[in-house]
Amino acid sequence: MDTFVYAHRGANREAGENTRSAFVKALTYGIDGIETDVQLSLDNVPVLWHDRFLGKLGFPDKHIDDFDLEQLRGMNFAAHFSSIAEPEGVMSLQEFLDAFSKRCCLLIEIKNREWESRSRHETKVRLTLEMSAPVKNNAIMVSSFNLDSLVYAHQCAPDFPLVYNFKPIQTVADAQRVLDMQSFLHGLCLPIASLNEVIVRLLRDHGKSISVYTCNTDEEIGKAFDLGVDILISDVPQKALQMRNR
Repeated sequence: MDTFVYAHRGANREAGENTRSAFVKALTYGIDGIETDVQLSLDNVPVLWHDRFLGKLGFPDKHIDDFDLEQLRGMNFAAHFSSIAEPEGVMSLQEFLDAFSKRCCLLIEIKNREWESRSRHETKVRLTLEMSAPVKNNAIMVSSFNLDSLVYAHQCAPDFPLVYNFKPIQTVADAQRVLDMQSFLHGLCLPIASLNEVIVRLLRDHGKSISVYTCNTDEEIGKAFDLGVDILISDVPQKALQMRNR
């Protein structure tokens, strides 16, 4: 089976990341999927934003959850990319799902922040799963760097495909421990530098999916294809598609 190519936060080198424009642009390349990031607004609405702070919007000491949805809609999330881009307010998760869930596969990363309470973490997980369900053929997957969040997600929705994001410092031994203890995981999402034949064999032996981030150079993309990953996440999805087609 071909490796699926996912656009990292949309076509983020051609439009503001995690905006409708970036997602629409990515679809013009014929990508297989989109990767995006979810956080909560002040009024507990799941919205698409990656960073810890809003420096790109001119608020370097503020978080996304310092503002409610109405306030975030009034901000321009495209201006940091281009001063002449059409203004775009924040995109909610529900809007994203309504617009794109029937057009390509989706990988939704739940961002956990150290200043949030446990209840807000759990609210974010529950809302993301509720909005994303039902899922057919793993067309929507949820990921996180926080394993506790995924354990809670599994308790909420036992059949939902959940992916654990590995950090660069984590090793094959860490992967073995995670797979032994949390067999519910659909798979792992690895930094491309950590990908090798040993970890691929381990994941395949456990029947798990393999995703890699963020593959941008010819060498990185070629490595992912050569090792037969299931999902390749890239800032340059058009390049990855061209290489796959060759």
